[in-house]
Amino acid sequence: MTDLTKYRNIGIFAHVDAGKTTTTERILNLTGKTHKIGEVHDGEATTDFMDQEQERGITIQSAATSCQWNGHRMNIIDTPGHVDFTIEVYRSLKVLDGGVGVFCGSGGVEPQSETNWRYANDSKVSRVIFINKLDRLGADFYRVVGQIENVLKATPLVMVLPIGTEDNFSGVVDLLTRKAWVWDNSGNPANYEIQDIPADMVDKAEEYREALIETALEQDDDLMEAYLEEGVEPSIDDIKRCIRKGTIALDFFPTYCGSAFKNKGIQLVLDAVVDYLPNPTEVNPQPEVDLDGNETGKFAIVDASGPFRALAFKIMDDRFGALTFIRVYSGKLEKGTTVLNTFTGKTERIGRIVEMHAEERIELDSCEAGDIVAFVGLKNTQTGHTLCDQDNPATLEPMVFPDPVISIAISPKDKGGSEKMGVALNKMVKEDPSFHAETDQESGETILKGMGELHLDIKIDILKRTHGVDVNVGKPQVAYRETITKLVEDSYTHKKQSGGAGQFGKIDYIIEPGEPNSGYEFESKVTGGNVPSEYWSAIDSAFKGMLEEGVLAGYPCLDVKVTLMDGAYHAVDSSAMAFELAAKGAYRQSMPKAGPQLIEPIMKVDVFTPEQHVGDCIGDLNRRRGMIKDQESTPMGTRIKADAPLSEMFGYIGDLRTMTSGRGQFSMEFSHYSPCPKNVADIVIKETLERKANK
Repeated sequence: MTDLTKYRNIGIFAHVDAGKTTTTERILNLTGKTHKIGEVHDGEATTDFMDQEQERGITIQSAATSCQWNGHRMNIIDTPGHVDFTIEVYRSLKVLDGGVGVFCGSGGVEPQSETNWRYANDSKVSRVIFINKLDRLGADFYRVVGQIENVLKATPLVMVLPIGTEDNFSGVVDLLTRKAWVWDNSGNPANYEIQDIPADMVDKAEEYREALIETALEQDDDLMEAYLEEGVEPSIDDIKRCIRKGTIALDFFPTYCGSAFKNKGIQLVLDAVVDYLPNPTEVNPQPEVDLDGNETGKFAIVDASGPFRALAFKIMDDRFGALTFIRVYSGKLEKGTTVLNTFTGKTERIGRIVEMHAEERIELDSCEAGDIVAFVGLKNTQTGHTLCDQDNPATLEPMVFPDPVISIAISPKDKGGSEKMGVALNKMVKEDPSFHAETDQESGETILKGMGELHLDIKIDILKRTHGVDVNVGKPQVAYRETITKLVEDSYTHKKQSGGAGQFGKIDYIIEPGEPNSGYEFESKVTGGNVPSEYWSAIDSAFKGMLEEGVLAGYPCLDVKVTLMDGAYHAVDSSAMAFELAAKGAYRQSMPKAGPQLIEPIMKVDVFTPEQHVGDCIGDLNRRRGMIKDQESTPMGTRIKADAPLSEMFGYIGDLRTMTSGRGQFSMEFSHYSPCPKNVADIVIKETLERKANK
């Protein structure tokens, strides 16, 4: 099938427990891909095939699968909702053309839905919205629509209205056709009747239909004029064309509702994917970049006759070997062809191409623009690398991954385990760019770094079960950083005379705090050649290297600006080496004077608690040095938003469950770095220095 207009590459994303995986299961069942429906709570969902996913009932990896609906081919990626795995959502959005945002009818817009929505906005991905679980206690379609407007600042375009709520939810009113879709309670999606709108809903349906048409017609001035001035109602095809245009432009998001678990309302969502989400040719093409990451002004146009361009967005190891998931942006590739990886500069031969259906694979002879497939057995390709035509190389805009905020030390329980552990960790790091493993040179310990406690917890579980490596686990460590608070103007001379040529370099410089999140900046204001310009880069790189180890406790130093003002050199004794040593000496001399300060990662914490436990939760967050930002009551309880230091949040889930009799939930993600209070900083510095001394 090569007609690209019949392709839809979509992702399904949402908060934990909003029902993404169940929705995917229903779609696969409706489109004839699976005949038995797997349930998440039984641990049998098609796309949750890891042991850890089946036990915990959450999705960890994004799984890819393909199916057909109304003559269109859909490549669907089911993404995780848990905050520690947002990286999976981010990289999936990067290669998708559209998405289905699933919201829980009773939980509404939850913290992780906000993060995923923000990622989707950044990636400019068109979406339709599905408000799920309308059969649940406390479900309220209209409240969730209001939250989408107020919390996400998005425009939901209501396409259907629910008939009944909670136990009485039986179907939906399709506003465009003015018909009601009513399902029986057999759970079979095919058992529905199309009826007239229930009498008590006619007025409400007309009111929402009018709003729908007015919003849609803003996309077409002629139709709008005819509608407003002459009262001519446009045809359904015209309205659909306008909705499609506005959806692709991200002006609004067609909004549907139903219950995936009870199999009600899914067909309309599939129709919406086909009708309103873009095909690969309608999405802004990926920008091509040079090796430094700057855009070249060229784009990978989605076209099967163009030069081959593909992005590796995920690597997965399974029992058949390494799978590299690829989104093809342009060109065509036969198996057996050799392609170039522009990141490594090496070529890779593509021996096997497979189409994935969760864990099964279907062998293909070729792939082309618009496809999402997997290549088997690539050696050197990692997430974010570009594969392209050898004769016509180009690099696609790579992915940017967040830095880990938490680390733990591990060591194998038996002597023979260390080599096995090394091999396993190497595979795991390739699969997940937000997971880092490194060896501490001084202690010989292996340090794992990740996005949160659950993230590392699951990695250790995978090490034990999938790779058979038993490890001892140390207690979690926080990724502290250092910065400076004062401007220091100083001078340093490096002079060494010992027979033969000496070393000489003098620099006058200013070290000052940079803007927040600016990292390290270097500027030279030397005029008149007192420090020849060929030595500037040696000074710059020496300062940059020294910032890896701060002067308080050896943590990396952030947000520092160095300005080279003046200096002196010697015609014979000066060299890049001499100026590099001068910069290192200058760092050691001036940084302690610049008011060094320890800064700690602050997490954005979102707590959900029943009404009667709000006081306890707020008191507990205050004890953890949390700053309460916002408090919002919902029919199901209260939501508290706060900023709290990561160091105080270890083991929080246990305390929260105790306080709320097991009903509280929370999620957190990294927000920013902030100065540590002096009493806390003193303890951290003392402990860190002792730990280093003991090694």
